[in-house]
Amino acid sequence: MMRILGIDPGLRCTGWGVIAVVGGRLQHIANGAIQPKPALDDASRLQIIFDGLCEVITLHQPDQAAIEQIFVAKSAGSALRLGMARGVGILACGVNRLGVAEISARAVKKAVAGTGTADKKQIQDMVTRLLAVTAQNADAADALAIAIAASNEAGTAASVGVELDKGQAGNGLSAAIAAALARDDASNGGKT
Repeated sequence: MMRILGIDPGLRCTGWGVIAVVGGRLQHIANGAIQPKPALDDASRLQIIFDGLCEVITLHQPDQAAIEQIFVAKSAGSALRLGMARGVGILACGVNRLGVAEISARAVKKAVAGTGTADKKQIQDMVTRLLAVTAQNADAADALAIAIAASNEAGTAASVGVELDKGQAGNGLSAAIAAALARDDASNGGKT
């Protein structure tokens, strides 16, 4: 079993999600969001994010972590603030001796929804289908999506409800998506 922590950094809300890859299947462990009070200064918010992520790591004992790569934000100020939260996330992992993979938002979308242009709603829906759980909020869903993408990039070939042949390793997430959609179709009487 391998546990993966996904982190969706943000100064207002840092989402986190822990999944496990067990026998070639994805399993939801936990998810949540760290939301410092808006009235706090940046240093206090960063301390809360750091402490919260360290607590998550201690409680859920992930084997590896993944965080979204930095992207060009709407403004330099937004990029700087996002970078601070991202740095604290990486630091929390480093202090806990946890390796961190960096995954682009486009790669996460492609891994989870099959297209790099998927919107937040599509990602949330696929996370719900793949893990059979509703995330605490959109940031927690994004963090779970990051963990799912990391499981695929790490070559764990995780799937949901589908056992994989050894030759099928690269298509594990695709098989999981297909199985989740088929399961939903069956439960809806073929209506999507």
